[in-house]
Amino acid sequence: MKARYQYRFYPTIQQQVSLAQLFGCVRVVWNDALAFCKESEKLPGYNKLAARLTQTKRLETREWLREVSSVPLQQSLRQLDTAYKNFFESRNGKRKGSKVGSPKFKKKVSRQSATFANTAFKVSDGEVYLAKIGNLKPVWSRELPSHPSSVTVIKDCAGRYFLSFVVEVVPNQVEAKNQSIGIDLGIKTFAVMSNGFKATSPDYSKQNRKVRKLQKKLARQQKDSKRRNKTRLQIAKLHNRIAETRKDFLHKLSTKTVNDNQVIVLEDLNVSGMVKNRRLARAISLQGWREFRNLCEAKSEKSGRTFQTIDRWQPTSQVCCDCGFRWGKIDLSVRFVVCLSCGIEQDRDENAAKNIEMVGIGHCHDLKRTQRDCRTSSLAGLDEVSRITVASAQ
Repeated sequence: MKARYQYRFYPTIQQQVSLAQLFGCVRVVWNDALAFCKESEKLPGYNKLAARLTQTKRLETREWLREVSSVPLQQSLRQLDTAYKNFFESRNGKRKGSKVGSPKFKKKVSRQSATFANTAFKVSDGEVYLAKIGNLKPVWSRELPSHPSSVTVIKDCAGRYFLSFVVEVVPNQVEAKNQSIGIDLGIKTFAVMSNGFKATSPDYSKQNRKVRKLQKKLARQQKDSKRRNKTRLQIAKLHNRIAETRKDFLHKLSTKTVNDNQVIVLEDLNVSGMVKNRRLARAISLQGWREFRNLCEAKSEKSGRTFQTIDRWQPTSQVCCDCGFRWGKIDLSVRFVVCLSCGIEQDRDENAAKNIEMVGIGHCHDLKRTQRDCRTSSLAGLDEVSRITVASAQ
């Protein structure tokens, strides 16, 4: 299977100028080809776009396209062709997952990238040679498992440079400690496992306050001014700090979860619908639930584990995990529930995690003891002391 290995590097001033020229040429080729596709009655393929690029290089207004390597320009056209194919397959229902939008024009202030195929770069003696750029010295945090098939030069919004390699990796088969585990995701506590382990997400409130303050400042500044550009870079650096903190936490948690368990079960959350709540949208977006699910799914495939998701309509927080008694919907402020059937006090999140695990491995919610055919009961009130116990009273 293929994987990406990313390393940061620090180019010289001359290399920064060459990379800026390369990024600009790639962006112009993409935008010109996209405009041509929008004007055409029938979508032209890669061959027509490549032939048009060859003719464009002969024009006096575009002769500077010949000063950079032709491989990244051709790869830009291939990526545009792939983007259109994904868009049409998603619209026709042939592509799984969320809907993919049509390709958009690239901007100068956003993330810049250029992809080099195997014939336009070389890795040797700890350096990476790129055609018409020169030798780059990345910070090798780990060794490449195999020879890369392609490399992408990236400049993010904060002005940092990265090299992203596509390599072939061999899946590692490690014996798991536990048979299965269910995970309930939340906001205050990021993940509650069915074995009782609770993972608390990092605190993003300090950086979040700074971002909101700088965004207000950015809205009052004049466009295309130096001060506005300086504020934009400050906001980008803060966003990168939040994203890297979240990524580090999610990688560590997903790696530990996949290495210790053979079957990982998650609940299929409707995140796009939940972020429509204006009071919880920012808190939900900062957690990265979808990213954690993608990491667990990818690492499970790499390590030979089984990854499953259960239906989002399963009443995991409305059923006792010990006896199967259904007590109905409960207000979010209620964190502990006393079951009317067995009398056991259940932690709301831990009880949901255990139910997620049982549903994922093939068991139903209603056990034989209290199996019945009924709908969900009404919302439980806070005054029902015999049924529930509020967290504040613990």
